[in-house]
Amino acid sequence: MDELLILNALWQERSLTTGDAAHLLQKPEAETRATLHTLVEAGLVEERGQKKGRTWHLAAAIYRLLGDKAGYVRQRGFEPLQQEQMVLQYMERHGRITRRGAAELCRITGPQAYRLLDRLARQGLIQREGERGRAVAYRRRPI
Repeated sequence: MDELLILNALWQERSLTTGDAAHLLQKPEAETRATLHTLVEAGLVEERGQKKGRTWHLAAAIYRLLGDKAGYVRQRGFEPLQQEQMVLQYMERHGRITRRGAAELCRITGPQAYRLLDRLARQGLIQREGERGRAVAYRRRPI
């Protein structure tokens, strides 16, 4: 029964956090996580992210069976390389981007946006401006 509740919620909401699923099932997160991993092993659900930022969504096979192949791509989101290109193109047009802006652009969490921007900075493609907090922005590094 728990598996069906989760699958129904994923179909309606498109994604869930472990906490959301635990609330839905009215069970502890550890028990809910075990149920979610059972669905992953069955090929019905996929996980994305790590630790507190982890979300769960229906697997590609489910979207295929339901005749909504594009729905999986929309839900799964963009791959890291695509996210990098989106951020770089945004910077070409607008000059700079913040962590919040990158998160909204790529539809990822704030910590994921930070890691994305940090990765681009370590590659030497962008440079950080500002000390900390909301004052931090990133610009393309001059060629």
